[in-house]
Amino acid sequence: MCNLYRMTRTVDEVAQMFGAVNHAAGSNLGAEVYPGYPGLVVERGHLRQMTWGFPLQMKGAKGQLLKPKPVNNARTDKLASFFWKSSFDARRCLIPLSAWAEAQGPKGAMTRTWLALPGTNLFAAAGIWRSSAEWGDVYSMVMTDSAGPAAEVHRRMPVVLHPDHYPLWLAGEPDVALDLCRSWDGPVSIERTGESWSGGAGPRLV
Repeated sequence: MCNLYRMTRTVDEVAQMFGAVNHAAGSNLGAEVYPGYPGLVVERGHLRQMTWGFPLQMKGAKGQLLKPKPVNNARTDKLASFFWKSSFDARRCLIPLSAWAEAQGPKGAMTRTWLALPGTNLFAAAGIWRSSAEWGDVYSMVMTDSAGPAAEVHRRMPVVLHPDHYPLWLAGEPDVALDLCRSWDGPVSIERTGESWSGGAGPRLV
């Protein structure tokens, strides 16, 4: 699953490349996006800043409420579940990114492996969004089984969309959108690094 991705283009560049009205001008965004932190999404022709991850209320051993956890990945085979269904049916979005990362290596010494599409430094993954009382508008990245080179790194990968399919993902009927939730069949570049994987606490997949 994806718990870290990179988005290296400016807000203005993203708005222009996706033909979206820019509502994120002046946003203070990091080049690397982690669960629970702000990122960019395109929805209904608008580029907006939202928080990555649907809040999931957690309880402690004695039943006390804990800080919510960001559910930042939505499995394709779970999109019809209560947690995701209303968002998938009515609030789909594009998540602009330049690369996504996976952890590889032995426990305690994992490093980052970056995956991207050769020849471009900006593409889109399928996303869904909703409003929340905890963090305002939030989004989650749709995941599917990996194929090709990406399967050598992790068994799941983001649903990477072909630009021709952006309108169908955003506005198509749910069954049409679900048909787009498949493994990317184009080339994928893999960059294995010595960067330490800082997993943090909280990323989840439902």
